[in-house]
Amino acid sequence: MAKSHYSFKKREKELARKQKQEQKRQRRIDKNTTKPEDDSHESQDAVENP
Repeated sequence: MAKSHYSFKKREKELARKQKQEQKRQRRIDKNTTKPEDDSHESQDAVENP
Protein backbone atom coordinates (compact mmCIF):
# COMPACT_ATOMS: atom_id res chain seq x y z
CA MET A 1 0.00 0.00 0.00
CA ALA A 2 1.33 3.45 -0.91
CA LYS A 3 1.88 6.14 1.67
CA SER A 4 -0.10 9.31 1.29
CA HIS A 5 1.77 12.59 1.15
CA TYR A 6 -0.51 14.27 3.65
CA SER A 7 2.26 16.28 5.29
CA PHE A 8 3.44 17.55 1.91
CA LYS A 9 -0.09 18.53 0.89
CA LYS A 10 -0.63 20.18 4.26
CA ARG A 11 2.57 22.19 3.93
CA GLU A 12 1.66 23.29 0.40
CA LYS A 13 -1.76 24.39 1.64
CA GLU A 14 -0.21 26.34 4.53
CA LEU A 15 2.27 28.07 2.21
CA ALA A 16 -0.51 29.03 -0.20
CA ARG A 17 -2.55 30.40 2.70
CA LYS A 18 0.35 32.46 4.03
CA GLN A 19 1.07 33.83 0.56
CA LYS A 20 -2.57 34.82 0.11
CA GLN A 21 -2.59 36.54 3.51
CA GLU A 22 0.59 38.45 2.62
CA GLN A 23 -0.93 39.63 -0.66
CA LYS A 24 -4.05 40.76 1.18
CA ARG A 25 -1.93 42.63 3.73
CA GLN A 26 -0.02 44.39 0.93
CA ARG A 27 -3.29 45.43 -0.74
CA ARG A 28 -4.50 46.90 2.55
CA ILE A 29 -1.24 48.81 3.01
CA ASP A 30 -1.35 50.11 -0.57
CA LYS A 31 -4.99 51.12 -0.18
CA ASN A 32 -4.30 52.97 3.06
CA THR A 33 -1.25 54.80 1.73
CA THR A 34 -2.86 55.98 -1.51
CA LYS A 35 -6.17 57.06 0.01
CA PRO A 36 -4.85 59.94 2.21
CA GLU A 37 -2.88 61.36 -0.72
CA ASP A 38 -6.02 61.56 -2.85
CA ASP A 39 -7.97 63.23 -0.05
CA SER A 40 -5.27 65.82 0.55
CA HIS A 41 -5.23 66.85 -3.13
CA GLU A 42 -9.00 67.31 -3.14
CA SER A 43 -8.96 69.44 0.01
CA GLN A 44 -6.16 71.61 -1.39
CA ASP A 45 -8.12 72.21 -4.59
CA ALA A 46 -11.18 73.21 -2.57
CA VAL A 47 -9.15 75.77 -0.61
CA GLU A 48 -7.52 77.27 -3.72
CA ASN A 49 -10.67 77.52 -5.89
CA PRO A 50 -13.24 79.41 -3.71
